[in-house]
Amino acid sequence: MTHILMEQFLPLAMRNTLPKEVCSVLIDLCLFFRKLCNNVLKIDELDELQSIVVLTLCHMEMLFPPSFFTVMVHLVVHLVEDAKLGGPVQYRWMYPIERYLRKLKSYVRNKAQAEGSIAGGYMAEEALTFCSRYLDGIETVFNRLHRVNDEPAIVPSNENTLFPPVGKPVGGFTYFTLSTKEKLQVHRHVLTNCIIVDPFLQ
Repeated sequence: MTHILMEQFLPLAMRNTLPKEVCSVLIDLCLFFRKLCNNVLKIDELDELQSIVVLTLCHMEMLFPPSFFTVMVHLVVHLVEDAKLGGPVQYRWMYPIERYLRKLKSYVRNKAQAEGSIAGGYMAEEALTFCSRYLDGIETVFNRLHRVNDEPAIVPSNENTLFPPVGKPVGGFTYFTLSTKEKLQVHRHVLTNCIIVDPFLQ
């Protein structure tokens, strides 16, 4: 999720909030990471990326103070060579491992014996997971309703509705009032995306 935020949403967020020269350099850096994280990498494109990232870092040196350029910023230059040696980065990401390590750290109850707490918590979860597969009529991890239940509700055959009910409400709800512009947008969306209106549009 972090890389998606940096590659896709950060350029949009910076566009109107930073000076033009700073924004263009940071957007170039985001585009570099987007191209580097592609599913398919080509050697000639990687060579071009290497020259682009060097120029981008040179522009950053003109804009940012020297204290900004730590070892981590310098390592960006070596990412292209690393991609040439190791292939696409999706197979070498640390995000899943870091999430799993966070889960293991949540098992710690006694900081004096952290390893024992992790081992005990892991064994307890494995035992409960194994036993819950054989329990009927009891809510477990495997039969619990999802947080967002988008399965279509059963509509009686004699009830013909313009908007068939899809999904089921979960938790509380709130009311809000649409502005005039939002009402117009909703009205147009319904008219252009409703199956019943198709014959009139044609």
